[in-house]
Amino acid sequence: MDSNLIPQEAIQNNIFFIRKKKVMLDRDLAMLYEVETKQLKRAVKRNIDRFPEDFMFELTKEEYKSLRYQFGTLKRGEHAKYLPYAFTEHGILMLSSVLNSEKAIQVNIQIMRTFTKMRELLVNYQEVKEKIKAIEKKYDYKFTINSLLMEDILRDIEKIKKFLTPPKKDRKTH
Repeated sequence: MDSNLIPQEAIQNNIFFIRKKKVMLDRDLAMLYEVETKQLKRAVKRNIDRFPEDFMFELTKEEYKSLRYQFGTLKRGEHAKYLPYAFTEHGILMLSSVLNSEKAIQVNIQIMRTFTKMRELLVNYQEVKEKIKAIEKKYDYKFTINSLLMEDILRDIEKIKKFLTPPKKDRKTH
C-alpha cells in the first residue's frame, strides 16, 4: 500500500493538546480511516477494556466548547449530539486492532510516524533552545563585564575632562 496515503500536515492539523496530552478526536480519526464516527465509537465501546483513561477519554462540555471556539463555529449540522472521544497515541495504536481493516493499519502507520516526527522536532527544539540559552548566558556575562568596564572608562574620562578644563573665573564687576 502507498505509504503516503494522507499528507503529514493533514494528520498534524488534527492533533490537539488537551489535558496536557497530544490527542486526536474521534471524528478526525473516523475521517482518516474513512468510516463513520458512530462506527468508530461503536467499535471502541465493544472493546472498551482496551481503552483505559491514558489511551482515550471523553471530552467535557467545557473542553469541547473551548475547542470549538478555537476553530470557529462548526457548519450547520456538525454540532455533536455526543461529546467526542480524544485518543492519545496509545489509543490510536489500539484503534487499528479494533477496526481491523487494511486502511486502519496503513493510516495508523502514518499517524505513528507523524507522532514520532513531532517528538523528534520537540527534542531538536529543546536542544536549540538550550544552545541559545548558553549563548545568551555567555554574552550576557560578557556584556555585563563590558558594561562595567565602560562605566569605569566613562568615569575616568569625566575625571580627565575636569582635570583638563581650566577653572572658571568669577566675573564680578568692581
